[in-house]
Amino acid sequence: MRISYQYKIKPNKEQSDKIDKTLEMLRYQYNYLLAQRFDWYEMNRCSIDRCSLICHLPELKDQPNYYNQKSSLTQLKADRPWYKDIHSQVLQEVPKKVEITFDRWLKGDANGKKSGRPRFKGAGQYKTFTYPQFKKHHFANNKITLSKIGDVKVIVHRQIPDGFDIKTVSVTKKADGYYVTLSLDDQTVPTIKHDFDADNIVGIDVGLIDFYVASDNTRIAAPKYLRKAECKLKSAQRRVSRRKKGSNRRKKAIKKLGIQHKKVADTRKDFHFKTVKSLLDEYDVISVEKLNIKGLAKSRLAKSVNDAGWGQFMSILTAKAENAGLCVVEVLPFGTSLECSSCGHKVKKPLSQRMHNCPVCQISLCRDLNAAINIKNRGAHGLKAQSMSSMKSL
Repeated sequence: MRISYQYKIKPNKEQSDKIDKTLEMLRYQYNYLLAQRFDWYEMNRCSIDRCSLICHLPELKDQPNYYNQKSSLTQLKADRPWYKDIHSQVLQEVPKKVEITFDRWLKGDANGKKSGRPRFKGAGQYKTFTYPQFKKHHFANNKITLSKIGDVKVIVHRQIPDGFDIKTVSVTKKADGYYVTLSLDDQTVPTIKHDFDADNIVGIDVGLIDFYVASDNTRIAAPKYLRKAECKLKSAQRRVSRRKKGSNRRKKAIKKLGIQHKKVADTRKDFHFKTVKSLLDEYDVISVEKLNIKGLAKSRLAKSVNDAGWGQFMSILTAKAENAGLCVVEVLPFGTSLECSSCGHKVKKPLSQRMHNCPVCQISLCRDLNAAINIKNRGAHGLKAQSMSSMKSL
């Protein structure tokens, strides 16, 4: 079982300067290695996919990859001795990050989805560095020992569970200070809950008026944190635009604006965690729609969809259910609102019509509740089919 705990740290002035200097040097190296890959790509790609049998082929340069870029770090420290102030494994994480970013652009991720063209990092945009190996005894007595930085005070708001080992430590600079994220692992935690009940299932239909409506007719109103904070955000943004570019007053205004945005994001994330916990405490199986959230975020409902944060909610729900030994079933969303949950007859209705009235079975109920029941039924059918196929494979 792999989980992450994040703590706020309180470095002194010297340690803060070291962290900022490390981030800035890593940013320079990230941009340099990314430029190497772009240069090779532009010089060696060709729109022609075939040629005659007798032709001259120029000698191609070696393609930059993780290993040869990693080996170049030794020469980097010889040419620029100030890079010796960075821990070697922290510096080696930069070519790994470049490799992942570049491959996602050209090849795609594990699911085949490609990302956009990688961008160079501007000043202040490189915010995280990672120690890939960390000893547990370096985190004790409300202090954490970070190599090349020193012993930094940590605000420990919760203790690390017994049996978990610290695998990696990431240091992140945010608008309101510095944080460390500990990646914890415990192989002894069971992957399936001992009293797992596949019949204890609920379907949830996420929306913009109600954050979700469950198949048991429980619902939670959408909190709309961004909408409520719009006035404060607009005022903070106005202060930034009125300040002279490059001035200290503008930097202070930008920091205050970042803190306001972080407050909205943190409040939304806290709401998502609490909502997920209430669901997993009551049910063993959660059935949800497999929505194209990125597509919806580009529609005319983009602001409301981003304010709801469905993508973050789904990822938290999936991760927490897996850690608790429970199950999340994704079903196709097509027709869940139109199909009658009682008789299966499809009733066409516009989005503005919030009630489902079936002319065949004469049932009348909330449109979202009808969709939630359909999601639950599809999830139960999919879970049953999945268990049958796993039994046949055995």
